[in-house]
Amino acid sequence: MEALKIILIQTITVAPPVLITAVGACLSELSGVTNIGLEGMMLTGAFTAAVVNYFTGNPYLAIVCGMVVGALMSLIHAVISIHLKGEQIISGVAINLFAVAVTSYLIKVIFKASGSTPAASNHPNNLLVIFLIYLLAILSYFLVYKTVFGLRLRAVGEHPLAADTVGISVYKYRYIGVILSGVYAGLGGAYMTTVILSSFTNNMSAGRGFMALAAMIFGRWNPLGAILASLLFAFGQAISDYTKASGGSVPQEFLAMIPYLLTLVALVMFGRKSRPPKASGKPYEK
Repeated sequence: MEALKIILIQTITVAPPVLITAVGACLSELSGVTNIGLEGMMLTGAFTAAVVNYFTGNPYLAIVCGMVVGALMSLIHAVISIHLKGEQIISGVAINLFAVAVTSYLIKVIFKASGSTPAASNHPNNLLVIFLIYLLAILSYFLVYKTVFGLRLRAVGEHPLAADTVGISVYKYRYIGVILSGVYAGLGGAYMTTVILSSFTNNMSAGRGFMALAAMIFGRWNPLGAILASLLFAFGQAISDYTKASGGSVPQEFLAMIPYLLTLVALVMFGRKSRPPKASGKPYEK
């Protein structure tokens, strides 16, 4: 029972980066814009939070700054996808590649080091941050399915022409959906460098943005489903971490694969059955 208790606590602790990013992915997709760039938005959010926390000693300001940078990165994707009607997948991949390069470069420029930033000395109230992230994720479900805003957001992702005909601004709601996804991804990244760790290392998001997309698909584009899927992936991570710490005979390389294997299994089992919003990934022409 003690082992199960430790694993469950670890699950709740490690889930937030993927969980909140997956909820953000739902908001973007439900508005009709595919956001593959979540990995890059998490990475830049994590880097920004680490730098701000190191220089100011204020982890809460660091988290907010991480969210702002995530929003700015998503704004770039929104302009390319919505106004310029560019290829959304290519835009997202470009953001991911840019994030890896720019964070690595800035570590060298700012800290005259390579690979990681110095550790910050201050941490937020971890329980408070975890609680607020879970609360935000759950409130996002009610925002999508219990409010007029959510109805309009889903309308522009399903039938943008019909929504436009009745006076709903397709561009406005798509911008909001994409920017919120960036804010959430930035928050997920900031969590990694303020709560889980106190510093940034190159490419530390380690595919969590893509795991968030898998959680979104597993959860059938529903924020609540994405939350549950993220908790499943985190449970796999917690089992892996616990087994490593307890010195089991299972090779560590295999244990590190567990969360990613769960992601692949989820996609294989549920990917075909899941139906995205009808206009997802399709630029809207007025």
